[in-house]
Amino acid sequence: MTPHNRAKKGDIAKIVLAPGDPLRAKLVAEKFLDQSRLVTDVRNVLGYTGLYKGKEVSVLSTGMGGPSIGIYSYELYNEYEVEAIIRIGTCGGLQSEVGVGDLVFAMTASTDSAWAHQYNLKGTLSPCCDSSLLLSSIQTAQDRGFTFHAGMVFSSDLFSSYNALGEDSWRQWARLGALAQDMETYALYSTAAWSKKKAFSILTMTDSCVSKEGLADTQRIPALYPMIETALETAWGML
Repeated sequence: MTPHNRAKKGDIAKIVLAPGDPLRAKLVAEKFLDQSRLVTDVRNVLGYTGLYKGKEVSVLSTGMGGPSIGIYSYELYNEYEVEAIIRIGTCGGLQSEVGVGDLVFAMTASTDSAWAHQYNLKGTLSPCCDSSLLLSSIQTAQDRGFTFHAGMVFSSDLFSSYNALGEDSWRQWARLGALAQDMETYALYSTAAWSKKKAFSILTMTDSCVSKEGLADTQRIPALYPMIETALETAWGML
């Protein structure tokens, strides 16, 4: 056990799906997993382990932001011997071709965070995803007809709508090719690299910074299903 996770060794599977929202973890456990059981609920950060097509998979919420996912991913990799974490999160679209509800596969992440300062590097770290998880997800999305985009995401410490630099501060990142903005992928990929483990972010674009379109409240849950299914199929293929 850790200060943030009351699961015991063996309670958590080798591959973990990682949504930010605790209720999304609960949704995955109840709707997509068989024989799911709650293994941790410290601070109401919910974690479950169950079976997907007969293979054990865990899902653990990680909260919002790089520091939060950094804590949970570090402990999963280094205390619970997890081999791979697949983030299943939402993001804001930064390109016109990324439609509301589309999947975004984060090949690499840029950031405005000081997260990588802890590594005492002499340059700028640009962490990337695990290629096997990326290729598996692409195959699943193609087989199921899900619309997806693969490329760079921008992980910010600042929620775009509350950014004091102005609501158009994302445009320079978009100019350099960022497909979408989230808050967690950079910290996850960096922690995976440091821990010599695997990580991948699959994101659902819920609100476009370009068109200002967004999912209606009634659409927000079902719009996540392609992302969840893709992540589970990818996890199943790695087990």
